[in-house]
Amino acid sequence: MNLEALLKTNVEENTPQNIKDDKIFDYTNKNSFTFTLTKETADKLNLKSWFEAYKKEALVSTAGIRGPQNILYPHDTRFPINTIGITLATLAKALVLKEKYANSELLKLVGCEVRYNSKIYLDIIARIQAALKIRTLCPSKRQTMPIWLASFLAFKLDLAGAEYITSSHGICVKNATKDLNNQGSQFLPDESMEFVNKIEEILNKVDKEGFYKIQFSSSNDTLIDEKTMERLNNGIDLYCEYLSKGVANKKNIDTIKSFDKKILIDTVGGCAYNTLSKILDKLGIIGTFDWLHKEEDSFFHGIGKDIKKDKNNNDVFYDWSLDVTVSAKNKEGKEYFPVIESFKYDEKLKKYPLNTVVLITDPDHDRLNIVQVTGVDKLEAVKKAGVDYIQLDEERILCIFSANQAFLMIMDYWNKTLNKEKDKTYFMVKTSASSASWDEWAKANGIKVINTPVGFKEIAGVIKKIEAQYEKNTDNITIYDTFNQKIELDKHPRMIFGGEESGGMIIGAIEPIKSFNSRLALAMREKSATEAIIVASALISSINTTLAEHLEKIYDENNIVSRYDARIDIAYYNESEPDIEKLKTAKIEGEAKRTKNDLFYLALAIAKLEGKITIENIREILSSTFSELDFSTLQDILFVGDGTYLKFSDKFVEIRPSGTDAKTKGYAGGSSKEILNHYADILGNYSGELNDVYKKYLSEEYVLQSKEKSFEIYEKYSLKDRDERVFKVPNYNF
Repeated sequence: MNLEALLKTNVEENTPQNIKDDKIFDYTNKNSFTFTLTKETADKLNLKSWFEAYKKEALVSTAGIRGPQNILYPHDTRFPINTIGITLATLAKALVLKEKYANSELLKLVGCEVRYNSKIYLDIIARIQAALKIRTLCPSKRQTMPIWLASFLAFKLDLAGAEYITSSHGICVKNATKDLNNQGSQFLPDESMEFVNKIEEILNKVDKEGFYKIQFSSSNDTLIDEKTMERLNNGIDLYCEYLSKGVANKKNIDTIKSFDKKILIDTVGGCAYNTLSKILDKLGIIGTFDWLHKEEDSFFHGIGKDIKKDKNNNDVFYDWSLDVTVSAKNKEGKEYFPVIESFKYDEKLKKYPLNTVVLITDPDHDRLNIVQVTGVDKLEAVKKAGVDYIQLDEERILCIFSANQAFLMIMDYWNKTLNKEKDKTYFMVKTSASSASWDEWAKANGIKVINTPVGFKEIAGVIKKIEAQYEKNTDNITIYDTFNQKIELDKHPRMIFGGEESGGMIIGAIEPIKSFNSRLALAMREKSATEAIIVASALISSINTTLAEHLEKIYDENNIVSRYDARIDIAYYNESEPDIEKLKTAKIEGEAKRTKNDLFYLALAIAKLEGKITIENIREILSSTFSELDFSTLQDILFVGDGTYLKFSDKFVEIRPSGTDAKTKGYAGGSSKEILNHYADILGNYSGELNDVYKKYLSEEYVLQSKEKSFEIYEKYSLKDRDERVFKVPNYNF
């Protein structure tokens, strides 16, 4: 049995017959109809329980409200993502918009990638919005599209927002909607709570009045507008115009055209190929590239998928996700890269010469990973640069560059090739968990750095805060980062780079970007693997060494000390468990472990902020808890919006609970990879137990209260200098 068949068999066997038979409403009916949600149905489906979990996710989610779904029976409300949930969320968001912009013509966009049931959810979203007289732009023939294109068009066309169906690089049974506002930015928690509260209103009305009627338009309603997107060439022409004023400038395009080797693009899931190939063709550089996995596939071509044995020695499907940097240990305790190995590059790259580069993008085409085939004679250089690798055969190795390493090379290339103006302040925006080498590089190049909590919506949030002051023509623009540091910019700042260690990046605009209705942006709101691919290809085409050697050169040129990074992902349960009840139980147990680990560090950071303990007290607590680690150089401990940051004189460690699952992430950066791995591993895997020394300074009650305090701190950070520009619905003429 192949892997996808095993997955589907597991799902089929674990779905009760009554759920298979009862769709709740017929989402396959293409005609207009009314679905009446009754109290009896709501109680039978336990929608209040579903809603509480959904609301909890909305408060902390970093990239859409994600969750597993029943890939064969999407109406299965035992799973967080289902047709009823999508219906209620869409209805709530639409009602919020109509209240905000009463008597206005509202336009939104809906798009998706290749995940299971995405086209069903897209149809539901478009039809509910159309029934409420919201015109919904949809790609012609309802093709897939990348998340960044949906974001770009929401801003460029001055739409009221967009819905995008994806779960990024998560496991194949997961899905979600990424909610985009009128700027093309992902919703911040307060924006999510507006529609979450509206869902609660609807459910309360069902409870009180016994029913709620939800109207669906026909699937071919004229307000579901594919023709406009067809006239706009699905946004490709507008995006190419934007690129040509930035990363796709003449110099970069000519450099890529002159490259005498092939660069491979691996479009995992296939969604990227549909748009990216047309963009590269329009830019005249498609001949430089070869393609892997360009066919659209909800199972992602089996990449990242595996079979494990359960306690009864039965085959169990397992999904590692599509994060190529994920590492694991085999039975012998040796580290390996399960996702990368599932690409089978040892065979697929045999015909390509040494130093061939592969640019890997994920299903929604927003993240980029870079790998390069080199000869074994380069092994010492690879190790010296701190680049991970796997052995392909006796003659070849595959270098696996982290986003921290790849993006450092990209920002350095862009900075060197950009004609910077002396009268402008250049800045970059990065997440606190991203490499300290970026901060050191920026300092060496006179570039201001603004750190944010994890999540690209946080990067977009900072950009918008700067723009709001820029548009007021303020002499000195000030911004506070997640460390509560004040950063000052001049009145005409330019962003040179924005990115995060998980593989998402954008390049800032050379001149402000204008929407159709003359709104201004200093950068786009969503990470784009297309931008990354173009500038990375120009970099690759411009050097005559391996990327590992080039990376080492950048470290030397900029006197970078923090050359190494570590990331430890601790998953507390198997996300691929097909039995939803076991999955729910395991997730709840895992979340409790995640939270206990989080509170251990979080309470220390908040107590120091409140003046209840000193850094000396904290060193004592940590030293007594972790006797194998040295805390003598610990300088500070800070809550950074969604995690706890331990600042040492020679390194940093950040421990962060996942905003989307029962996972803990440990990040570290400094001058010794071995030490960084050691700290991130031990601190990330700690149980969170409080010893007597800890309790001497802080009570268990105080520790439990720290999470609520952290929400208040984050809200204060988020609202400070908030972008208060008001969106005005324009008169649309397209």
